[in-house]
Amino acid sequence: MATVTTPAVVLLLAVCMPSCQSGSIDAATTNATASDTASTGDHGELQPPTPTTSASAVPSTPLGNQWVSLFDGESLNGWVSSGGRYDGKARWTVEDGVLVGRQGPGKAGGLIYTETEYQNFLFRCEAKIDYPFDSGIFLRMLPRPGGRGVQVTIDHRPGGEIGGLYADGFLKHNEAGEQLYRRDEWNLFEVRCVGEPQRVTAWLNGELLVEHALSAADENLAERGLIGLQVHGGADTPETQRAMFRNMAVVELPIFDAVAFDVDDVGMLSLTAAGSEVGWAPLFNGLDLTGWDPSPDPEAYRIDEGVLSFPLAGGTGELRTRKQYRDFELVLDFKIARMANSGLFLRSDPDSNRSSSSGCEVQILDDFHWEQDTGSALRSNQFCGSLYAAVAPAVPNALRPLGSWNTYQIRYVGERISVKLNGHLLYDVNTHELAVDPPFADRVPSGFVGLQRHAMARPGGAGDDPDADYAWFRNMFVRELEP
Repeated sequence: MATVTTPAVVLLLAVCMPSCQSGSIDAATTNATASDTASTGDHGELQPPTPTTSASAVPSTPLGNQWVSLFDGESLNGWVSSGGRYDGKARWTVEDGVLVGRQGPGKAGGLIYTETEYQNFLFRCEAKIDYPFDSGIFLRMLPRPGGRGVQVTIDHRPGGEIGGLYADGFLKHNEAGEQLYRRDEWNLFEVRCVGEPQRVTAWLNGELLVEHALSAADENLAERGLIGLQVHGGADTPETQRAMFRNMAVVELPIFDAVAFDVDDVGMLSLTAAGSEVGWAPLFNGLDLTGWDPSPDPEAYRIDEGVLSFPLAGGTGELRTRKQYRDFELVLDFKIARMANSGLFLRSDPDSNRSSSSGCEVQILDDFHWEQDTGSALRSNQFCGSLYAAVAPAVPNALRPLGSWNTYQIRYVGERISVKLNGHLLYDVNTHELAVDPPFADRVPSGFVGLQRHAMARPGGAGDDPDADYAWFRNMFVRELEP
C-alpha cells in the first residue's frame, strides 16, 4: 500500500470550489513515489546513420492503443500531490489496484494530479464514491496565479450535483446528473476538453452528462494544465469515506481553434462554417495527393484513413504543394518513429533543389535518440521545432513521446515567423534580423509548403522492413493572410 498526504493551500470559503476545503499543509509519501555538431548532407540536412540489421456523440471507445494509461494499479508513479490550483492534505493510497482518496488530518481535502500537463484531450476513468461523499475530476489545473481550470463535479451527497461544471463559481448546474450515477458501483466517466477557451463535454456510463463551451468573457482561463482527482475536505462525513478511481487513461487531441475547427474522438479535424468563412482551407484532402507534387514518385507516400505516411521504401524526396504561399497561418499534426528525420518547408523556391535554404524549414526529428544512435551532437538549432540552422526552440521538451501526435501552429507574415509545438511557443522572430547564410532577405518571398522525407533504415526503430512507416501527417490546413 502506498500513501500520499498531499500538501494544501489555505483557501477562503468564498472562493473555494464546492469540492474543496481549506486545510493545513503536511506532505508525506509512504511506500511509493508520485512520481555541437551533427553530420549534414549537401543541402545542410541532417543525415541518418548507416543502416544496420538489427461533438456530443459518446466518445468512440475503440481508440485502441491511442489510449495512454495514467495509472499502473500498483503505485502513485505519474501522479503528484501538489502543483495545481487546489492542493491539500487528503490521503491517497493504492489498494488492490485502485487509487483511493480519503480525508486527511482534520478532515482536510485535496487533489492528486497527473505530473504531465495536457491541453486538448479525452480523459476517462472509473469512479466509485462512497455515499455520502464529494469528489471531482479537474481539468487544466495550474498553481495560482495561473489560469483557472474546470471541475466536473462528483458530489455524491444529498443536494449535491454530479456533472456540474465549476471554476471558482458554477459555470453550469446539473441537478439531473445523479440519475445517471450508479450508487455503490463502478461508473465510467469520459471527459473531453478542447479549445481555447475550453469546451468541456462529459459522459457518464455512456450517456451525455454535461456539455458547455466557455467564452472569451470567462477571464483568466488556463490554456493547459494537470488533470486532477479530488477528495472534498471539511464535510460532515465519517473519515472512512472514500473516493475510488481505476483505469485512468488519456488520449491527447490536436491543438486547434475551436471556432474554426471541430475534432472527433480519434483526433481528426474538420472545418466549421466559421473556419471556412475566415479563409481556412485543407492542404491535404485525406484521400489522395491532389494539389501536391510527390518526389521521387507517388509510391514513396501512402494514405490510410485520412493520414499521410512515409514508408522507408522510396528514397529521399519531398512533397511540395503546387500552390505557392506568402503570408499564412498553418496547422499540421505529425508523429514519428525512432530516428525519423523530416521537416516542414515554408516559402521554398520550386525552381531550387535547396528547399531548406531557398525558403526555410521547421525541423521534425527524433530528438530522443538521434545523438545516441548517430554518435554525434546536435546543434541547438537542429532539434525538433527549430527553424533549421537559424533559431533554436525556446522550449526544449515540447516534442511528445515517439508514436504520439504532435501539433505545429505556424504564422508567417512578411518577415516574421512564429512557431508553436503542442501549444508551446518555440519562437516569434523577425527572420531578416537573423545572422544566417543565405540571409532571409535574399530568399524568395513566397513559395511552396513541403514535407521532407529521409527514407533509410532506423536502428532500433523501423529496422530494415521497407514496408514500415517512419513519419505520419494529418490535419493539414492553411489560411492565407493579407500582408
